[in-house]
Amino acid sequence: MDAEEVQRRLRALTDRAEIADLMSRYLRSLDERVFDEAWVRAFHTEDVVAEMPIGTVRGQDALLDHIRRGMALFDRTVHLGTDTVIEIDGDRATARGAQLSTHVLAERPEDGSENVFVSGGHTHTELVRTPAGWRIRATALRVVWTQGTPPRLPA
Repeated sequence: MDAEEVQRRLRALTDRAEIADLMSRYLRSLDERVFDEAWVRAFHTEDVVAEMPIGTVRGQDALLDHIRRGMALFDRTVHLGTDTVIEIDGDRATARGAQLSTHVLAERPEDGSENVFVSGGHTHTELVRTPAGWRIRATALRVVWTQGTPPRLPA
């Protein structure tokens, strides 16, 4: 193995580690609940497209507003991501994985049922390398099952 091949492999491993770290930090940040301009810039490109169960948004400002409103429905959350498959092609990458999200509702359901809502699904994320590091350019969460009472969405 020559020096060029070593450099190529090292770059691939470094990229993979940086992307895995970004994805883990993103899920953790949802539970830490600090959603400001620094948060959205730390994870997303300016032209991000995010497809979530409560709608699709485009751009950092729209995403930030969407996340703030969505997460306000919950008192506490735990988001877990696993089985992530990362594929890198130069300055672009995809990350596909599974996500399990547990939510404690901010409002107890009127029927007195449990205030815990759990969802499981699959994520597909497109990332790009920027001067600031890897960022999410597009992401989709496809929920495949739920348990419990979902939150009541505001009109």
